[in-house]
Amino acid sequence: MDLPSPESVHTVLLDAGGVLVRPDFERVAAALRKRGVDAEAATLRASEAPAKREVDRPAGEGLATDEERGFVYFNLLLRHAGIARSDATDAALAELKAWHDRHCLWEEVPEGVEGALRRLRASGRRLAVVSNSNGTVRRLLERLGFLDLFEEVLDSAVEGVEKPDPRIFRLALERLGVPPEEALFVGDIYHVDVVGGRGAGLRVVMVDETGLYGDADCPRVRSLAELADHLVPPPGQGGDFLLDSETAR
Repeated sequence: MDLPSPESVHTVLLDAGGVLVRPDFERVAAALRKRGVDAEAATLRASEAPAKREVDRPAGEGLATDEERGFVYFNLLLRHAGIARSDATDAALAELKAWHDRHCLWEEVPEGVEGALRRLRASGRRLAVVSNSNGTVRRLLERLGFLDLFEEVLDSAVEGVEKPDPRIFRLALERLGVPPEEALFVGDIYHVDVVGGRGAGLRVVMVDETGLYGDADCPRVRSLAELADHLVPPPGQGGDFLLDSETAR
């Protein structure tokens, strides 16, 4: 599917986890190794996409909340990394959750993200975050140094409603004062982000870094930087950096 034309996108709403940040796998690996579990950050990082794809299920299939998805996701992550569940892994994940509840474990910024955000802002587009989180997103963005790029930050724990409920998207649009047809939402989980965003009348683009969503009925890009290249082409360049089902294979 085609990406929306640059001239039709005046506002970009963005998910946080999976788009702007991903888990700090160095911290995850260290927590596991402390308990005698052989773990490498690179292996865990490579296991993230298939684990996330597996936990991406329609509403009503047993994962009703973001917290439930997170518990299942981390155990799937370990399985895809070849690490069997044990008392040691459970203890490591409990430690990581306690840290996440205070600070947010999703603090590794993929290459090109900050530059893409600054290019989008410099182009005159308005930016906002709409995230299923635990009340830490605003502090996280401030700690990372780009909170000032966003006009609004909606954290589901603060707002009392989480994706895929379209109300959280509508709330973002209301605060910005923009109609859905002028905005674009960028997410990474189909049954949370695409379904929810469409329910609010938004166009949605998925960040699909490893090409696991070849069957998805929505536009996909490999990174936020690729989307920025489409919306704000570099000087002397043009073209559409859409990730289609053929190049994903």
